[in-house]
Amino acid sequence: MYNDRAFYPSAIMASHAHFSRSTGLRREIAALAARMMAEDGISDFGFAKRKAAKRLGATDADALPNNAEIETELRAWQALYQDEEQPERLFEMRSAAVEVMRLLADFHPYLTGGALDGTAGRYSELEIELFPESAKDVEIFFLNQDFAYEHREPRRPAPHTPEAVLSFDWDEVPVKVSVYPSAAERSGRRSQERARLPQVEALLDSAPGLSGARNETP
Repeated sequence: MYNDRAFYPSAIMASHAHFSRSTGLRREIAALAARMMAEDGISDFGFAKRKAAKRLGATDADALPNNAEIETELRAWQALYQDEEQPERLFEMRSAAVEVMRLLADFHPYLTGGALDGTAGRYSELEIELFPESAKDVEIFFLNQDFAYEHREPRRPAPHTPEAVLSFDWDEVPVKVSVYPSAAERSGRRSQERARLPQVEALLDSAPGLSGARNETP
């Protein structure tokens, strides 16, 4: 016969201790990943969490935080250490987004990334997605405008890999343009993950204490 009183308390305590360590490590990874994103300009949540986990010596996959946990830590970090700088930078990036999206209006531009969700910081890139009839149309447009840009290698093939990635600077704001097939515009992606030009303009107009500066710009 098993000694229930001897077995269960020790098992529960061991399980609780493991859970506590895992939860604590998870929070540490989320906090470090958020700091890396804020200070080092890392924009990819997956890369940030893997790098943070490696630095902390974490090998348990269960200890890896999800993107929402990292975003919570990132917002908290920015509110604490970049409370004045970050809102101004976010406004600058959204202003640049409006200008770039107007320039590229024929290619169905969408804003995505940190400039949309509000987590963009000092080193963040402005991320814009285009859905032209052909990726070559965008490059021809840039060439006709004598517009300097660079090619970047898209990531390894995946369901949402762009056909081309182009980068350039716009008024000291680094911009990454991901070019997708026109049919991908109607994909099942959640609408809150990207925004059309009118939505971005609305975000600018709602910025407390900053929207007036935009309206006064000649």
